[in-house]
Amino acid sequence: MTNSYQKGSHDVRPWGTWEVLDSGEHFCVKKITVNPEAILSLQLHNHRAEHWIIAEGSAMVVLGDDILYREADSSVYIPVKTKHRIKNCSKTEPLVFIEVQTGENLDENDIIRFEDVYGRTK
Repeated sequence: MTNSYQKGSHDVRPWGTWEVLDSGEHFCVKKITVNPEAILSLQLHNHRAEHWIIAEGSAMVVLGDDILYREADSSVYIPVKTKHRIKNCSKTEPLVFIEVQTGENLDENDIIRFEDVYGRTK
């Protein structure tokens, strides 16, 4: 069992920022802010599921073979080993969502990228 996230941890990414709001042995809660028109990599996780709750803005979500559109006060569940990504649909406003990770291994190394507009492979 691993959880490398600590409350208060944060990072700046090419698409925006994330901050850990809370963390425990089998869970991590992040606030994720996605810049206008930015998109995260198409990825999956072998050891964690994620629950996304849209707090502000509008999103396009790839979930497996489906494309979903979500607005504030809606959510998406991403099972373990399911390809997914999120895009901010706004040209001017940030997208803010809360990500709740659950699983036995919560770590940034549990990201397998398939596509990334910023050229990242890991």
